[in-house]
Amino acid sequence: MKNRQWLLARRPDGALKDSDFTFVEAEVPTPGEGEVLVRNLMLSCDPTQRTWIAGDTYLPAVKIGEVVRSFGAGRIEASNNPGFKVGDMVLGLVGWQDYVAMKPDGELNTLPRETPLELAMGVLGMIGVTAYFGLLDVGRPVAGETVVVSGAAGATGSIVGQIAKIKGCRAIGIAGGPKKCRWLTNDLGFDAAIDYKSENVKARLRELCPKGVDIFFDNVGGPILDAALARLAMRGRIVICGGVSAYDSAEPPPGLKNYLNLVSKRGRMEGFLVFDYLPRAAEALGALAGWVKAGKLKHRVDVQHGLENAPATLRRLFEGKNEGKQLLRVAE
Repeated sequence: MKNRQWLLARRPDGALKDSDFTFVEAEVPTPGEGEVLVRNLMLSCDPTQRTWIAGDTYLPAVKIGEVVRSFGAGRIEASNNPGFKVGDMVLGLVGWQDYVAMKPDGELNTLPRETPLELAMGVLGMIGVTAYFGLLDVGRPVAGETVVVSGAAGATGSIVGQIAKIKGCRAIGIAGGPKKCRWLTNDLGFDAAIDYKSENVKARLRELCPKGVDIFFDNVGGPILDAALARLAMRGRIVICGGVSAYDSAEPPPGLKNYLNLVSKRGRMEGFLVFDYLPRAAEALGALAGWVKAGKLKHRVDVQHGLENAPATLRRLFEGKNEGKQLLRVAE
């Protein structure tokens, strides 16, 4: 038995390339005292991974020669920890590899056996918790307000818009291409969608938000964030979840032209990390599970296959190819 691994070969310069990584085979690790051996079954592909390999952020950068960091779910194959037994399904930061030996306490969460991995790593996983607290705790929506979401056809954005509707708000999504926009309005219940690839976002926001944008949930940054700032309503809030438009750029994004609207509109722009809310994750997961069961919250996963395709699967996020949560199945 071998442990296939993707190692970081160099810091990416611009768009991700296969040559930024090295695919190797190592021996399957033996768990030490207090450790467990996890057989990874499914990996999560998230835009934040691009920042983890670029340099230090809220987490130390992945070092050159280290296994690429990622969330994933798997099955415990061997255990030297009394809190975890062979056969348990777990979720945590496992990395791009077949097997990982690690101390689970505080690093791995046990999953209910009956929960499909696609659900546990999708709407009932980190993206659901991100959407829930980002909108409700940071954005603080009030029924009747207008919520605009960038990257709305992505994993987090698609959930944010639906929660906004559940809370009695208007939801407008910004996405790339007519297919994604139709999915937002026809399937997810968004009130409107803006195709940034073929429409003038600033003009469409003026048309769709005559009274301004009360909450802008941003996953993209760049010119789209600037367009939302231009339409900010009085006491409007901008929730910064990510800036995927700049992650692949070799140059820093251009400055915002409309940021002084935060002054004239007495607005607020605030970033957040889902890690800050993990102690309250049960609150979010309980609400999300209830909405899913009631048919109020729909979700979509995009599953690719094969560990050898990890770099290509991560690139899908920056090429606009994914529809919903991007996952990579590495074993059955």
